[in-house]
Amino acid sequence: MSSSVKKVVLAYSGGLDTSVILKWLEDTYGCEVVTFTADLGQGEELEPARAKAQAMGVKEIYIEDLREEFVRDFVFPMFRANTLYEGEYLLGTSIARPLIAKRLIEIANATGADAISHGATGKGNDQVRFELGAYALKPGVKVIAPWREWDLNSREKLMSYAETHSIPVDFAKSKKKSPYSMDANLLHISYEGGNLEDPWWEPEEDMWRWSVPPEKAPDAPQYIELSFEKGDCVAIDGERLSPAVLLARLNAIGGAHGIGRLDLVENRYVGMKSRGCYETPGGTLLLKAHRAIESITLDREVAHLKDELMPRYASLIYNGYWWSPERQMMQAMIDASQVHVNGDVRLKLYKGGVSVVGRRSVADSLFDPAIATFEDDAGAYNQKDAEGFIRLNALRMRIAANRGR
Repeated sequence: MSSSVKKVVLAYSGGLDTSVILKWLEDTYGCEVVTFTADLGQGEELEPARAKAQAMGVKEIYIEDLREEFVRDFVFPMFRANTLYEGEYLLGTSIARPLIAKRLIEIANATGADAISHGATGKGNDQVRFELGAYALKPGVKVIAPWREWDLNSREKLMSYAETHSIPVDFAKSKKKSPYSMDANLLHISYEGGNLEDPWWEPEEDMWRWSVPPEKAPDAPQYIELSFEKGDCVAIDGERLSPAVLLARLNAIGGAHGIGRLDLVENRYVGMKSRGCYETPGGTLLLKAHRAIESITLDREVAHLKDELMPRYASLIYNGYWWSPERQMMQAMIDASQVHVNGDVRLKLYKGGVSVVGRRSVADSLFDPAIATFEDDAGAYNQKDAEGFIRLNALRMRIAANRGR
């Protein structure tokens, strides 16, 4: 195929799909391929990806540790909004994609590439997330999505292609391969496909990687204290940690107590329903604690407005619009609300559950015990004021009732 594409940056994991894509791009487009592999905390050794890319003749290989940037500039801003998609999903996969898209474009600019490529299928959300991000950051970039072009639509065909073209792929792993399609980063690990395609199927216990079953969690609860500054968690039990280290620590703590498992049937942007299972132990703790510190530091109407806007904000992230002007506008408003979200939250972790058992903010608390008390408030609140307040708020209903409505 003759093509104007001379060089393409490929989001490359070193696995079967992207190894085949690398060779397919060279053969189909006659182009040079630059590989980019991101360390987002997936817990896998990335150097084998370099060795495989070198074995396939790749000259420009990018392997980057993006863990701190990922948590600081993507995960934490999202958590300031208490973001949940469809009431449950903490968006672990969704929030990683805009960072990968950003680096794909930056590497394309640095290497003079005229295209980018990814291994997302034509059925899922990731193709949308990668490409919306790419077009927002480089409007004229060409995007090559092999799964929408080739006929290698099964694992058997991919393996046959790899064998035919002598592509270095590990066909036999020393450890048992998961039957599920998995995606991991510092925020979560996801499981899709296999038996999970039956929404009545209960996943087997050995599917889960990060958390113990709640039944086997410690018999004694654990208390932890999380400290917040301007809406971001900065310390665990008084120890200040970088964003990535802090989230990794919370994953270990939460996972040890069986916290953060989710089994969800969600609505993909392309229109189909999809069943996935997720482990997000650290994120589950962060969300619980963040809402708790907001409960004493945010004005009522500000808190309620945030809750009203959150589903829209969550959908923007899920659907790939992180780089859109509307998400950036909402982020500015959300960040402005966090100026006084400072203080500490104490959590109790036990057998898969997490409870808030304390919250305090010395400088920014709006909780006034002198007014809220059930005891003598020494005149801080005049209870007679409530009578007129109630009658005025009932006025429209009283008028309607007098008209028989």
